[in-house]
Amino acid sequence: MKGLRWRYTRLPSQAEDDLSGKEDEEEEEEKEEAAPAPEDPVEPQLVEASQVMGASEIRQLSLHLPPRVTGHSWSLAFCTSRDGFSLRSLYRRMEGHSGPVLLVLRDQDGQKFGAFSSSALRLSKGFYGTGETFLFSFSPQLKVFKWTGNNSFFVKGDLDSLMMGSGSGQFGLWLDGDLYHGGSHPCATFNNEVLARQEQFCIMELEAWALS
Repeated sequence: MKGLRWRYTRLPSQAEDDLSGKEDEEEEEEKEEAAPAPEDPVEPQLVEASQVMGASEIRQLSLHLPPRVTGHSWSLAFCTSRDGFSLRSLYRRMEGHSGPVLLVLRDQDGQKFGAFSSSALRLSKGFYGTGETFLFSFSPQLKVFKWTGNNSFFVKGDLDSLMMGSGSGQFGLWLDGDLYHGGSHPCATFNNEVLARQEQFCIMELEAWALS
């Protein structure tokens, strides 16, 4: 009679079970750590190059725009180098646009500043716009002056001037009918600083970008 051969299966000990469990947890943690980082904010796509702003300035400004314009291309609706120094021409170029507009200019000192309007620039009997409207200046770092809630004097367009922000007879930003002279004063609408190096300035270049 042949001898019997026994087979046995070794069961893992409690310590080995614990070790295996830890390895599984570590693998899961590694997978979690390897998850892709959130995407950076979408940079705006300009239909054509800006003669006033550089890529860094455009990127900085885009972070302060309302979410509803994120991902929209920027179309150059008006620029003085192409359309001439005329506020009436600016209004004409705005016809057909109803969405928000970014107005940016460079003065005789090389200072860059402007405003974001929640709707297209147009002739008006009174002030229009919403609390999305703001003023900004690069001096040289970007400073943004948002709505304070003190009044609703956002934008007003006459044949002879364009005004943005007001209070106590002063305008945060105003431009004359020739788009050559302008001014900036602290105002209650935005509690802004003087956007230029001085309260009165001469415009060297001005652009209006349609963001819709």
